[in-house]
Amino acid sequence: MVSLRFPFLFSQPKRPNDISHATTSRSFSATTVVACAFAAGAAAFSGIAVAQKTTNPKHSFLQNAMDLLLPNHSSLPWGSLSLADTSLTVVESKNGVSFPSVVFQSRRLLGMGLRRKSILGLKNIDVYAFGVYADDNEVKKVLGEKYGKLSISELKENKEFKGDLMGGDIGMTVRLQIVYGKLSIRSVRSAFEESVGSRLQKFGGPDNKELLQRFTSQFKDEYKIPRGSVIELSKDQGHVLRTRIDGKEVGSIQSKLLCRSILDLYMGEDPFDRQAKEEIESKLASFLQK
Repeated sequence: MVSLRFPFLFSQPKRPNDISHATTSRSFSATTVVACAFAAGAAAFSGIAVAQKTTNPKHSFLQNAMDLLLPNHSSLPWGSLSLADTSLTVVESKNGVSFPSVVFQSRRLLGMGLRRKSILGLKNIDVYAFGVYADDNEVKKVLGEKYGKLSISELKENKEFKGDLMGGDIGMTVRLQIVYGKLSIRSVRSAFEESVGSRLQKFGGPDNKELLQRFTSQFKDEYKIPRGSVIELSKDQGHVLRTRIDGKEVGSIQSKLLCRSILDLYMGEDPFDRQAKEEIESKLASFLQK
């Protein structure tokens, strides 16, 4: 946000008696114009900042703009300007949940969707909204040489590209934001046992019960997840899956198989939200075209 602090310690110049009334009027008018112009500029910058959140103060859009317009603003004797960098949020259209456009400094939002669950085949409830993120520089580094010359439409139809993406050593995060107010951590654990368990069997065979138990045991009964809670599943360097609940790390497991199984829930052949999958694929393909 932009904060402006003006002590208004403007010194009043002494005017000689022989200065004409016309000169005084011109001086007053010039001062007024300058003050109004600066106030309008400050208001514009403030308006931009209201819609954004702080991420990296070293590379702020507002800081660059102020440096361009007022290169000596930091040394102005009559006021001070405090600037913070910002990151836009994006709203998931189906449920109205907001997601940051960037997480962990370099992972950019690819797409958003909803995880719906049927209750006794009679009613569907929205369990959580999700956003999938990837480090665009790592995507280009790992996959650019092999796929960089393909068009976006060709990449979206290329199954090998999707496999290399989920299996590659690329920093990615799946951010889950709880929207169902009655969800318990036990229900989350049970849901992952079913969904992740089926993917582990799909990619690694039936002998992965211990790996599944290590993952689901991170969701302990002591954790509360009311509406608005955030669960982050991040694939870090070396295929390490880190699990965070409301910003607190609750466990990490080094397993390429587990990382791929998690991502397959949102990007695979049978995803939770097919429209979100298409958005994710399009955004990933666009990274390779830059």
